[in-house]
Amino acid sequence: MKKDIPVHKVEDIAVAIIPEEGETPEFWEVYLVNLKEDGINNILVNSTGYGQIDGENVKTTTLRYYYEHIPPASCVKIEILQHKLRKLANEYWVSFSLNGHMYDKKYIFVQGSLDTTNFTEIPLLDRGGVMIK
Repeated sequence: MKKDIPVHKVEDIAVAIIPEEGETPEFWEVYLVNLKEDGINNILVNSTGYGQIDGENVKTTTLRYYYEHIPPASCVKIEILQHKLRKLANEYWVSFSLNGHMYDKKYIFVQGSLDTTNFTEIPLLDRGGVMIK
């Protein structure tokens, strides 16, 4: 029965985390980037952070965000991370509908990945940051 359920692969949807502008940014901005030629609908994003900071286990509250529609080739700011939370693993579980089908994907920024050594140019934002596609 489970084999009869179609699994649709998520493509051209990314999560990007970008530091605020300035020499020593206190906050980092998290964006959902729609690189598709179609808009997506009924988007639900769950975000949580977990890991260790200074040897102590830390888990953030799970936050949920809903967007009715994100147009093609556009992005939306999901949330703002405090600078110290970038030391954690940050997980974003994105679900959306497109052409009558449901899609979902987890984007996990592992501990230590939010560093300038991992920066790439973020499409549509024209800024440097870390992106998972």
